[in-house]
Amino acid sequence: MLTLSLLLLLLSQSGYSLLLGWVESPGYPKGYLPHSSLNWSRCAPKGHTLSIRLVHLDLEDSPDCESDSVKVFSDGSLISLLCGKRPFEELESTVNPLLVSSPGGCLSLSFHSDYSNTRRHSGFRGFYTTQDYDECEDDPENGCTHFCHNWIGGYHCSCRHGYHLDADEHTCTVSCTEDLSGLRYGDISSPSWPGSYAENARCVYTLSVETHQQLELHFSEIFDVEQSPDGQCIDTLTIKTHSGKLGPFCGHTPPPSPLLTHSHRVHIHFKTDGFGTNKGFSFHFQTRGKVCPAVISPHSTVSPPKLEYHEDEVVTVTCDVGYVANTEGAKIMTSDYVSTCQRAGVWSPSYICEPVDCGFPDLPEDGILIMVGSGSQYGDQIQFNCSSKYYSLDIDDSYTCSATGEWVSTDGNAEIPKCIETCGMPKRNPSSSARIIGGSNANLGEIPWHLLIKEPRRGGASLINDRWAVTAAHVVEGLEENSLRLYGGLVNGRTAEDRFSGVVSLDSERIIIHPGYTTLVSSATRTNYDNDIALIKFTSKVNLGPNLLPICLPEGNSDLTVNEMGIVSGWGATERGFKSAILKYAQIGVYSLERCQDTPILPPNYYMTFTNNMFCAGYEGRDSCEMDSGGPFTVPGGTGKPYRLMGIVSWGPPCRERQYKGYYTKVANYVDWIKNTIETVGNS
Repeated sequence: MLTLSLLLLLLSQSGYSLLLGWVESPGYPKGYLPHSSLNWSRCAPKGHTLSIRLVHLDLEDSPDCESDSVKVFSDGSLISLLCGKRPFEELESTVNPLLVSSPGGCLSLSFHSDYSNTRRHSGFRGFYTTQDYDECEDDPENGCTHFCHNWIGGYHCSCRHGYHLDADEHTCTVSCTEDLSGLRYGDISSPSWPGSYAENARCVYTLSVETHQQLELHFSEIFDVEQSPDGQCIDTLTIKTHSGKLGPFCGHTPPPSPLLTHSHRVHIHFKTDGFGTNKGFSFHFQTRGKVCPAVISPHSTVSPPKLEYHEDEVVTVTCDVGYVANTEGAKIMTSDYVSTCQRAGVWSPSYICEPVDCGFPDLPEDGILIMVGSGSQYGDQIQFNCSSKYYSLDIDDSYTCSATGEWVSTDGNAEIPKCIETCGMPKRNPSSSARIIGGSNANLGEIPWHLLIKEPRRGGASLINDRWAVTAAHVVEGLEENSLRLYGGLVNGRTAEDRFSGVVSLDSERIIIHPGYTTLVSSATRTNYDNDIALIKFTSKVNLGPNLLPICLPEGNSDLTVNEMGIVSGWGATERGFKSAILKYAQIGVYSLERCQDTPILPPNYYMTFTNNMFCAGYEGRDSCEMDSGGPFTVPGGTGKPYRLMGIVSWGPPCRERQYKGYYTKVANYVDWIKNTIETVGNS
C-alpha cells in the first residue's frame, strides 16, 4: 500500500523534479555532541513552494536560544528561531505553518550546539518537500482579468464568450477593430451597445470614401463614456483625420452633430480601462461633398467670415498680431495672404501663422552684460543684469518680444541696455586736510581713477571708463600711439612694474590729442596751453575693482564757482623738488577769473595765454607741481553722489616760487568732444 501511495505521488509530480527528504541534527536520535553544527539549503522549482515539517524537537533550552538552536531562513531572511523541547502537536499548530518558502524561493537551515549540555538531547528531525503554488487562489496579482486556471508549476488565463486574450496573455479584450472602407453610410457603436461596453477595449474603425467626399458623423443623444469627477477622460473616443484629431470625447455630452470631418478618410479610436459599467456611444455616418473649413490656420482670421466655403471661393487670411505666415519653412514678414478653396476641401495656399521670433540680442563678448530669459517668441520677456558690481544698467527694465520682431522695453525703448561703469564712487573718501607739497600720502582706493605715467615723461591720467583715459595733451604729444604704458590700482609708484603687487598695466592702442591743441617743434617756446587735453584708448578692457574705478565726467557745460573746493592729486614733485614715490593729494579752491587772468611770468620771461578753456586753483601751502601734469582735479558731489572730473593739471609757475596757483584744463568744455570721439573710434 505504501509503495502504491509513493507511486501515485511520483506520477502526480512527474511534470517537475521531485524534491523531498529528511533533515535532522547530527547523531539523531541518540543525541548530538557539543560543538555540533549543520548547514542545509534547498530551492523550490518555479511555480512551487518548499516547506519543512518538523516531527521532533529536543534541544537545550536557553534565553533567546543562545546556547543550542535551529534557525530557518527564507531567501536569506530569518523566519524561525527554535530551541528547547516542543511536543508534536505544538510543532504542527504553531511552528510548521511558518516554515514555507516563497514561490520558486529557497529555504535554508542552520543548527549549532555550544560547548556543554547538562544532559544528552536527542536533537531534531524534519521532512522537507515541494508543493504546487496555486497562483489563482493565493496570488491576488496573478493578472487574469476574467478566469484563472492553476496547473502544477504555473497557471493560465482565459476569457468569457465574446472576448479574446490579449498579447500579454492576461488581459481579456474584445475584437472591435473593423475596416468599413467603401461604405458611404452606416452605423458604428461601442461594443455591446446599448448594453455596457467591454473593459480593456482597443477599438479602431476605419472609414474611407472618394477623395472629393467627406464623412459626416451624426451622434446619438445617448452618450456615456467614463469620466473622472474632475472632468478627465478615463475612457476615450478619438476621431483622427489627415489634418489632425478631434477629441478625446468622454462624459455625457456627445460631440457636435453633425460633425464634419473635412476628410474622406477617418479612423475612430475607442479605448477603455478595466473597470466601469458605462453604455458608450453610437453614431450614423454618411458622405457629402467636401467644403473648406472656416479655420485655415490657428492664430489667424478669415475674411469674409463664413461657417464653410465651397470650391473656388477666395478669402484673405490674416495672421493674429504677433504672428507671421511661414511659406515652406521660410518666414515672410507679412500678416496676410490670399487663399482659394479647392475641390478636395483644402485651401491653397495654406500657410501656418507662427509667432514672431525676435531672436536673442547680441551681447558683448566680455560677459559683463548678461541676459535672463529662455524664450524669444512674441510675448516672451527677458531681462538684463551686469555680472560685475562695478557696472550698472543704463536702462533697468524688462523687454518683451514685440509684433515687429524687436525687443522693446516697457517704456517703448528698442535699444538694448548697456552695462555702464560705476564712476566717481571710491570705497573711501580722501581726507580734506591732505596736500601734495609736504602732504599726506593717499591710501589704496581713495583715488582709484588716477593712473601713473612713468615714461617717456612723468605724469598722470584719469580713467573715465573701462577702455579709455584722459590726460593733458602736452604729456603725450609726440608719442607713437601704441608706445605708452600706464599703471593703475596703486599708490606706490615703485611697485608699478611688480606683477605680484596687484598693479594693473595698461598699454595704449590710440592716443588722440584734441585738434585745437597746438603741437610745437622741439625748438619752439610754448606760450599757449589751450585745449590741453588728450584721450588714450587701451588695447583691452580694464578689469575694474575697488582700487581701479573710473571718474565721472561733468554734466553738460557745468561750471565751477569761485572758492569751490576740489581735490588735485599726483606723483609729481614735492617742496624739495623730488618726484614723489607715493600718490599725494590736496584740497584746493577755485580762484576768480581776474586772478586767473593775471598769469605769471614764466622763464625765460614770457607770458602764458589764459583762455576760457582753463581755470586756476590753489590754496595757501597747497598746489600741484611739476610732473603732476595730466592728473585729475575732482569735485565731490555730496553725500551718496559721485566725484566728477572738472579739471586736468595743465601748467603753472614753478613750485619753488610758492605762488600756489595752478592752471587746469576745464573738462566741462570737452564733454561732447570726449563722448563723440569715443563713439566714433569705438570700444572694439
